[in-house]
Amino acid sequence: MTIPRTRPSAYPAVLSYGFRPFFLLGSLQAGAAILFWLPLFYGRLETSSVFSPVDWHVHELLFGYLAAVVTGFLLTAIPNWSGRLPVQGLPLLALALLWCAGRFVVFFSADLGWLLGAVIDCAFLLAVAVAAATEIIAGRNWRNLKVLLPVTALLAANMMFHAEAHYQGMSDISRRLGLGAAVVLIMIIGGRIVPSFTRNWLARKKPGRLPVPFGRFDVGTIALSAAGLMAWAFFPESAGTGAMLIAGAILNAVRLARWAGDRTLRDPLVVILHVAFAFVPIGLLLAGLAIFVPGKIPAIAGIHAFGVGAVASMTLAVMTRATLGHTGRDLRASIGTCAVFVAIVLAAIFRIATAFAPAQSMLLHTSAALWIASFIGYAGLFGGMLVRPRLQTRQVRAAVLRPEIGGNRLPIEPDP
Repeated sequence: MTIPRTRPSAYPAVLSYGFRPFFLLGSLQAGAAILFWLPLFYGRLETSSVFSPVDWHVHELLFGYLAAVVTGFLLTAIPNWSGRLPVQGLPLLALALLWCAGRFVVFFSADLGWLLGAVIDCAFLLAVAVAAATEIIAGRNWRNLKVLLPVTALLAANMMFHAEAHYQGMSDISRRLGLGAAVVLIMIIGGRIVPSFTRNWLARKKPGRLPVPFGRFDVGTIALSAAGLMAWAFFPESAGTGAMLIAGAILNAVRLARWAGDRTLRDPLVVILHVAFAFVPIGLLLAGLAIFVPGKIPAIAGIHAFGVGAVASMTLAVMTRATLGHTGRDLRASIGTCAVFVAIVLAAIFRIATAFAPAQSMLLHTSAALWIASFIGYAGLFGGMLVRPRLQTRQVRAAVLRPEIGGNRLPIEPDP
């Protein structure tokens, strides 16, 4: 889609679009959080947070990393929907600093007080929701107001997380509610972009069977799966919940099969989208089976299929594609990019395996190392692209420094 021009300004390129600061901050935070998590898990380090170690771990991946990536995605997509200029410059810097402040106050909430930590932390998603709603309404793009629902759900889950951890001593409902909101977001947005990008690639490279367009079957599948995830948040041991989750797994597997992913093996940027989405039905199936056969299927297996599999893999896939496209580069996966994709998928597989063999600590350590390698790898490969101007802009700026051959006229520099 066409990207609106940005305002001429003296602010750095990293503040020209929402994906730039938030994809970079999110990837660094995701890698650092797991690097810190293992020593914390074994009691060798500790936070100054009111959260238990497990709650801090869950919170920072759901409401730290995921919130950053969702924000970067929305602030980049909304200008394409509304035709308005993107949130940039000082307002974007303020949002990024508010996100950083949330990470700080959560980590030191035992010293600062749980309520202050909750207010500052939750203020970020509230500010994102307000900014997104303002832009959508100003652009009169009413139909896209629905994208605020998952953001609102994440905000509600975050507020509940703080309250539940304070009054109950540990989060329970809120962690499943937040994770469920993330999975619904993947089913909605992933359900649009996976077949769309697949269709675009197949139309150019491999004519033949194309993905089935989004339709009533998809709407019904998302509705049933969302209902099952909502029930899972509040009634995680109910047979009805398990039945809805398993039914959602089957239907989402059918959705995935209708998108012709088997025909895209030559393009890693497309294949990873299908692999990432596959963890949605896997997670739904494991979560549902854990209700009926808890002795054989641990509940934590489904949770990590959702978190490490669906959420981490899909967000990395989207971050990679968006970074390449919006910085003016070809949509082509390098060897390093392929290594990042392989690392995060293996991290998910090893983490799910750990749930079935918790005594095998090497599985956990391997998964953590692969997770760290994937996110730090993304930051290393794409960090420079995120902080430097769009490629075409840089090329024009280079041309400004020298006259054209055969004359002295210089090209006009576009907006940064």
